[in-house]
Amino acid sequence: MTTLFISDLHLDDSRPAVTALFMAWLHEAAARADAVYILGDLFEAYIGDDDDAALIATVGDALRLLTDSGVPAYFVHGNRDFLVGPRFATRTGLRLLPDTSVVDLYGTPTLLLHGDTLCVADIAYQRVRVQLRDLAWQQQFLAQPLAARRTFAAQARADSAKHTGSTDVSIMDVTPAAVDDAFADAGVQRMIHGHTHRPAVHSLSAGRQRIVLGDWYEQGSVLRVDADQSVLTTLPLSI
Repeated sequence: MTTLFISDLHLDDSRPAVTALFMAWLHEAAARADAVYILGDLFEAYIGDDDDAALIATVGDALRLLTDSGVPAYFVHGNRDFLVGPRFATRTGLRLLPDTSVVDLYGTPTLLLHGDTLCVADIAYQRVRVQLRDLAWQQQFLAQPLAARRTFAAQARADSAKHTGSTDVSIMDVTPAAVDDAFADAGVQRMIHGHTHRPAVHSLSAGRQRIVLGDWYEQGSVLRVDADQSVLTTLPLSI
């Protein structure tokens, strides 16, 4: 059997082909897995568990079918869907994990995280992250009407695109020292994360391995882990 990992789908009404690919994957490959892990940024934007958008409902129903079938599914918050909360978890059957978790994968302790906390050179982003993860800020945001939150989310996406387009791409990748610290803090030899959209399997010093999940823009990206190997695979996107 196999455990599957995905991240950075950025599901959005503007890209229905990606949503369709995800639904097919849930129905087929995910339904046969030991477990499924979603390491953040499932949605392009998530403005609260009370969001009545049709896409949220469609995805939620599909995840519920998966978990009801007996496949455990886990979720780590990303930088786009950090407001996924207990109501969505109850609705879907997802098990919410903290920002960093160590899980035993077929005998190998493995650190799981979204990956944005490893990009410490991107100081502007890290400042924004601190604000968005502040409980008081979140409570104030969630108290606003849905329309106001949607306007904020649209502006945040525009600001993010502007930041990405005007920032040295090298500082938006992980910082080696942060990776070393994460390995040391967790006491493991393997790490799996997303966020950077740079899929790869990195063999590091001291026998460490860092696996980076891909995004779902030009294709789907899935990591398959079993007792013998870890393999990054792609899924064709039908346009």
